[in-house]
Amino acid sequence: MFDRTSVTQVILALGVSMLLSFALTPLVKRLAYKIGAVDIPKDKRRMHDHPIPRLGGLAIFIGFVITVLAFAQPDRQLRGILLGACLIVAVGVVDDSHPLGAGIKFILQIVAALIAVWHGVIIQTIANPLPFLGGEYWDFGVMAVPITVIWIVAVTNSVNLIDGLDGLADGVSTIAALTMLVIALLLQNMEMAIICAALVGACVGFIPYNRNPAKMFMGDTGATFLGYMLATVSVTGLFKLYAIISFIVPFIILGFPIYDTASAFTRRILKGQNPMKADRSHTHHKLIDMGMNQKQAVATLYLVAGVLGLCAVMIVTTGYVKMILSAAALVGVAYTAARIARYPHDHSKPPARQKEEKTAESRSEISPDSPEEKET
Repeated sequence: MFDRTSVTQVILALGVSMLLSFALTPLVKRLAYKIGAVDIPKDKRRMHDHPIPRLGGLAIFIGFVITVLAFAQPDRQLRGILLGACLIVAVGVVDDSHPLGAGIKFILQIVAALIAVWHGVIIQTIANPLPFLGGEYWDFGVMAVPITVIWIVAVTNSVNLIDGLDGLADGVSTIAALTMLVIALLLQNMEMAIICAALVGACVGFIPYNRNPAKMFMGDTGATFLGYMLATVSVTGLFKLYAIISFIVPFIILGFPIYDTASAFTRRILKGQNPMKADRSHTHHKLIDMGMNQKQAVATLYLVAGVLGLCAVMIVTTGYVKMILSAAALVGVAYTAARIARYPHDHSKPPARQKEEKTAESRSEISPDSPEEKET
């Protein structure tokens, strides 16, 4: 089914990217202290109780770019994606050390999206999800550019907004990129597979530093970079397919961050608040307030992302593969449920943040977590 050489390249790309990201993170951590890219807890939304360096996304970015340049054959679209990613990361580095205004970041994200669009990363045509209305495909025509820009900027910020617990955004991005990797392999799109493998490896390499209790945060540098990459790769690798999956699959893969952002914005608008104003009512905050500790909350949301990813893969498969994937989904649910059951779960207890403030003992039991969420 697959060319052995091509699959080997994909595996090597994943491994090299992972090793680079893992090895570069301590160096980036030193840089974060030097330039003042440190997250200091100063409001109720933060779950950690002591300063933690951010900027970890720079290690993810460098590991990814080096791997892609070494294993892929950059065409015009990939060059545009990498150029836009460089702008996104540059803005993130500045923002992590000297916070920028939301308006400035939003404008620069649009510029980064336009760079990708200029190089051919554009949603021009998708399969008609309503075939009874006539027409096999929808051609967006002059609306293709604004639709693509909206998609890229929206997904970029959606991933950034879920970066509220240790390892959450990194893990969810890993699952999304892994799903795209599997689909690329099933469709024998080896160029997309290498790019996705590099992204998976870079994310996995950073997880040991970002999981609870976090030694380092990825910051806006990492969260916006991962969101930008998932958005642009989904355009080149999924929306380009002339089949119904071109419309459905990207939304399923990125279902959790899209849902969380949409619900947050809707909630704020209905309350008459500024939709861009940060609050403590995201999905992960609600899980904490329900009584989960942070490891339980992250594991629960990993499960949601994983099930969505499996559903996306099953859409592009047939026959026995679907049965195998369904069984894998059940095993994954059972495993995650068992992991969650291992941790104490008492709804009568106050949230972790309150316990940390009350006693030194609880501070030792509940590890400092979670970077600040920066709404743009």
